[in-house]
Amino acid sequence: MRLISAAAGVFVLTIGVAVSGLVPVTRAEAHADGVQQDRGGAEARAGQAIFRFDTFGDEQLWTNVLRMHDVVSTVDPATALAVGLKVDVDALPPAIVDALRAGTVDLKNPAVTIELLRLNAVVGVKGSVNQAGQLTRVGITCALCHSSVDNSFAPGIGKRLDGWANTDLNVGAIVALSPALDEATKAEFRSWGPGKYDPRHHAFDGTNIIPLHSPSLPIVIPPIYGLKGVGFETYTADGPISYWNSYVGVGQMGGHGSFYDPRIGLAITQSPDLVTPKLAALLKYQLSLRTPAPPAGSVNEAAAERGKRVFRNEGGCVTCHKAPNFTDVLDGAGGSPLLHVAAEVGTEPVYATRSATRAYRTTPLRALWQHAPYFHDGSARDLRAVVDHYDQQFGLKLTEAQKSDLVEYLKSL
Repeated sequence: MRLISAAAGVFVLTIGVAVSGLVPVTRAEAHADGVQQDRGGAEARAGQAIFRFDTFGDEQLWTNVLRMHDVVSTVDPATALAVGLKVDVDALPPAIVDALRAGTVDLKNPAVTIELLRLNAVVGVKGSVNQAGQLTRVGITCALCHSSVDNSFAPGIGKRLDGWANTDLNVGAIVALSPALDEATKAEFRSWGPGKYDPRHHAFDGTNIIPLHSPSLPIVIPPIYGLKGVGFETYTADGPISYWNSYVGVGQMGGHGSFYDPRIGLAITQSPDLVTPKLAALLKYQLSLRTPAPPAGSVNEAAAERGKRVFRNEGGCVTCHKAPNFTDVLDGAGGSPLLHVAAEVGTEPVYATRSATRAYRTTPLRALWQHAPYFHDGSARDLRAVVDHYDQQFGLKLTEAQKSDLVEYLKSL
């Protein structure tokens, strides 16, 4: 009934505007609007290409310093899939798809990995292969951590899902394979586990890997869909999306660009800057990524409706998780983000101290069914653990039924 009423309201509003509009749109204005929309679409398409395929010149880190091209050349596809790398089935020629389906491709052969890189089929990894079939350079793109696949062909092989956190990706285990790192650093990286990364542990200044903070405190790789209108999108709200894209693109991915933030004492200057000029188009694409709906039949609708009332009333969740984006981060004064100290919400405090804000923003709730574990450090293994945490933190005294209903509602978002 609500959907029908909403649709009727939109229909009436549309008719009302059409009848009462006193200023007709001229042909020139219509043309200008069409040109603007086309430019917006073109920018989003450019942003998609940047997101998926642009390394920003970060081969200077992954090839020149870490020598990962030597490592990747010895890794077979089965091992690559086991550490969370994904394969874009749409990038594969029909003959290879048929061979994979027939089981005639040797997934224990590193030469197959090199061929997948030559085809640009490994999500988020870009390699250069010479005529002799040797991998000569390798770099990474935004899609490595923030894309997955739908597993429609096989586990780890399917159509791209841009914006989804790659919760299978073991970045630490991959980087620890570098022959350029000492054993202590490798041990720290190996401790991260799948779906986590520490963006405050080190940075790359174009020449050297420089230490930032120790010990390492990895955080959950977040999804980046459904961020339109959220604002201050990172865990600690250091800045908007493009700030973080710049920080990661230059200092973490190792792109050839410049980044400066005196709040965290980091200044990197490289010319030409291959990152900053691409941030606008990249942002356009990222903001176009929509939140995926929960799988059909995965939510108990009656329980979710009851849970919605718990969310609003007994749980008091709406105090911070305000509609429409389920966050209060934009309620700050003077254009600053509204933040919460770790003690207020009972979360791990140290990671925030390594940020520019030293506090946390309220996480916008979107597609929670898709990206466990929860909280910045992954300390809540599932949504029930999240509910139990806040029930204890705020003394809510929710009943078992209320907790179960609230979980169903969270699954529906």
